[in-house]
Amino acid sequence: MLPYQDAQKILREAEQIFPAEVVVETVRRMAADITATLAHRYPLVLSIMGGAVVFTGQLLPLLQFPLNFDYLHVSRYAEKMHGGRIDWKASPGENVQDRVVLVVDDILDQGITLAAIREWVMSQGAAAFYSAVFAEKDIPGPKPISADFVGLVVPNRYVFGFGMDIYGAWRNLPAIYALKE
Repeated sequence: MLPYQDAQKILREAEQIFPAEVVVETVRRMAADITATLAHRYPLVLSIMGGAVVFTGQLLPLLQFPLNFDYLHVSRYAEKMHGGRIDWKASPGENVQDRVVLVVDDILDQGITLAAIREWVMSQGAAAFYSAVFAEKDIPGPKPISADFVGLVVPNRYVFGFGMDIYGAWRNLPAIYALKE
């Protein structure tokens, strides 16, 4: 656990890159786009714990169609600053076979985790796979997957807030922050 004083220092020294108002408007826009695409598909929405919990919680009430909901817990970061091996902590309880699946995540960084999730979902017999990420990191080079719905493009810096953490802290911030370079 990050000591309280260290958490406060991180926030104090960080740069706010998107205020809460932009975050709220982004979620609304994404909900409209997702509704336009999936309104008649009755999807299974899978939220990736724990980063996507804030985004998912604000997105679901704005979706104007019936859906089923479940989650999965897959991580490469484990409260660290850099990704490592993929750790499958929990699979969804819902069966994805023959379902249209929408996976919701906080950020598309290198794309390794989301690509692995897509591979798993499709190997379980899903009819279709869609992904929605609140943020996509602007990194050089190709990624193994592109999200179908992207909220904000963030700089190639460590970002946190609105579900994204730094050393396990600050997921609860309504705005998006980045560490200064």
